[in-house]
Amino acid sequence: MGETTVTESAVDRTGIAAVGYRAPVTTDSVIEVLRQSLVADPANHGVRIHLAQLLHQRGDHAEALAEAATVLDAEPDNVAALRAAAAAAAAAGEATRATAYQRLADALDPDGPDDDGPAPPPEAATAEPAYAMAVPDTADELLEGWTDSDAPAEPELGLLSRPDITLADIGGLADVKRRLELSFLAPMRNPELRLQFSKSLRGGLMLWGPPGCGKTFIARALAGELGASFYEVGLADVLDMYIGSSERNLRSIFDAARRNRPCLLFFDEIDALGQKRSHLRHGGAAMRGVVNQLLAEMDGASSDNEGIFVLAASNHPWDVDPALLRPGRFDRSVLVLPPDPEAREAILALHLRDRPTGPLDLKALAKATEGLSGADLALACEQATESAMEASMLAGQVQPITQRQLTEALRTIRPSIAEWMETAKNYAMYGNDSGAYDELSAYLKRRRR
Repeated sequence: MGETTVTESAVDRTGIAAVGYRAPVTTDSVIEVLRQSLVADPANHGVRIHLAQLLHQRGDHAEALAEAATVLDAEPDNVAALRAAAAAAAAAGEATRATAYQRLADALDPDGPDDDGPAPPPEAATAEPAYAMAVPDTADELLEGWTDSDAPAEPELGLLSRPDITLADIGGLADVKRRLELSFLAPMRNPELRLQFSKSLRGGLMLWGPPGCGKTFIARALAGELGASFYEVGLADVLDMYIGSSERNLRSIFDAARRNRPCLLFFDEIDALGQKRSHLRHGGAAMRGVVNQLLAEMDGASSDNEGIFVLAASNHPWDVDPALLRPGRFDRSVLVLPPDPEAREAILALHLRDRPTGPLDLKALAKATEGLSGADLALACEQATESAMEASMLAGQVQPITQRQLTEALRTIRPSIAEWMETAKNYAMYGNDSGAYDELSAYLKRRRR
């Protein structure tokens, strides 16, 4: 085959080479032709994107970025220009700008770049493909390969940990522990019985109740009880300003949980993430997509969720989309009420454990703090500690925390859950046709006695 050539003689304003001496094609000559073509037709975005790609390959990343940006000024949704700009910005060291371009390109074209995208780097053509690696013949060879390989990367979203606490570290809350035992722990501890009853090791459960009452702490303790990884995900880990990115974040989160099974995946503020789609009709199209993606991931239609325990916490369960509460999703719910006397005593002991204290009657303090949340009790301990520190500075030596200081601190605390209780009471009285708030109704009746 002959070598592809172009005319090296003068080029007119249309970019068409005149007939003459034929020289080998080079990147520089093509770039020059493209530039002269754009002089005659500056609105030819296809030519400008191709020029940007060639400039990037040649190493002129700043010029490539400028050409791609010119196209985006006219067509902000041009996927080829976005990908060219992302590659050039990354090579030029503008990581933030590159990430923004790449996210928007992925949102507009989830299937990836087309054949017109930037050419792969030269070394990619000579790299040995993954499938060319030798297949191990024995188990020893397989284990040796694993030993030499890198450990799985930590998830980019949320926090993955191994809890060092169990339900035994939680005082009181006997009803909550019993429900968790039936829902999660019993099938795990009795595999033969589980198989006989075809009980799956997957499931979803929602912890709901007033704020500051230990829902996250309970979820972490449950993961420790299961011996599972605890993957905590907040609202900020999921939601993203770019269209389609929030759904992609959710998929990434569930994929990370599947790689680390058994895993307890915990979503905080599920009422904000899985908000009722009927509330999102006007200006909430993006959030509707998030709810739909969450439903798809929990159903596990395209993935295996065995060994994935999905827990969620909500202060406002009445705002959660009903589709999330159907069987196979968050089909079980546990009301986490303000701590009972035994739990309040345990909370006070926990927050005073590593501090100098005098003789304390925590049982009497717990009895006198009905209606306070765990967060309220923690605040009282902090205020008593500050009083003891002030006394220590005045005395010139350490003065322990006293019963009087704790009592005075507790007197200044107003229950932080009062407003929540008023709202919840309305739902328990007038919105309980399905019986979802029976536990709350019973608790409110006990409080009135």
